[in-house]
Amino acid sequence: MDLHKLGFDESYLEQLQGTTLEAFVPARVTAVHKGMYLIEGEDGASRAELTGRFMYTAETNLDYPTVGDWVLVQLFDDGELAIIHHLLPRKTILKRKSPGKLDVQLLGANIDTAFIVQALDGNAAVNRLERYLVMVYDGGCDAVLLLSKTDLVSAEALDEIQESVHTAHPDLAVIAFSNILEDGLFSIRQILESGKTYCVLGSSGVGKTSLINHLLGEAALSVGDVREWDGKGRHTTTSRQLIALDGGAFLVDTPGLRELGNFDVELGLTSTFEDIYELAAACRFSDCSHRHEDDCAVRAAVEDGRLEKSRYEHFLKLQRESNYYSMSALERRQRERLLGKTYKQMKRDFKKRKGQ
Repeated sequence: MDLHKLGFDESYLEQLQGTTLEAFVPARVTAVHKGMYLIEGEDGASRAELTGRFMYTAETNLDYPTVGDWVLVQLFDDGELAIIHHLLPRKTILKRKSPGKLDVQLLGANIDTAFIVQALDGNAAVNRLERYLVMVYDGGCDAVLLLSKTDLVSAEALDEIQESVHTAHPDLAVIAFSNILEDGLFSIRQILESGKTYCVLGSSGVGKTSLINHLLGEAALSVGDVREWDGKGRHTTTSRQLIALDGGAFLVDTPGLRELGNFDVELGLTSTFEDIYELAAACRFSDCSHRHEDDCAVRAAVEDGRLEKSRYEHFLKLQRESNYYSMSALERRQRERLLGKTYKQMKRDFKKRKGQ
């Protein structure tokens, strides 16, 4: 396939200067599953593996290829097998905290726009949306909110949700749709541009797979039944892949995200809570935490009603999470050790007072 149809542009060519292209050729990662890769380049699709040197020099998960990445490979067996030697710099990257771990999980790279899917039957919430927006904006991507399952709510309920989103994020594009009635799908298709890459994000059961199948025009991805008791699909996407759509656009499908924690995401927080950062510019102290300092413009806005208290509290919560996950492993161990000592001392003091 022509590299430009895969999303390759001149900025990548500049990064290839000085590289011996006789030995290495550029290709795009189209799927990742348990350390194995599928790539596609001018010579077609190939299975791919990392060189030992690549794995030895990789320090974190961020150093490994993910879906949407551009890599330099060496082809063998008439193009059936490829060895990945280099990872080209990314334009954008979507990442989150790995569930249950203090590590990064990559969701996709070189993505232009992220579709954040929320179901109207109980899944749609501004706080949940803002977690996604922080991740998307911090990664350098644009965002579009897709509200699914319009067939399950009244027009009044839909208007109320759209109004709450618009109040908090007036510049965010919002499209409501139904996979059952096929309403709103045309508006989503109109966004897709040839050579651009899109990503579908959302919890399990919100209709991501059904949406992709509609965009593909066929049931290409397996869709599981939905359990009535929690509304989640029994069979959901478990690996990431880059899907080619009619018209030349590409779509990254991701697993349903049950947990969404973020590391150091100052850029994402700034973009998502721009109104709060504008207020913070008037705080008395430049390093104001907006929690207890005097002359805090943010808390003043909460007190006089210019800033919703729930939005302010959610901002502080996301900021605390980001700061905690961004601490070095040593700092976390020291903090946890200090907390452990404090807890033990409190228990000893309590026993002494109880014995008196």
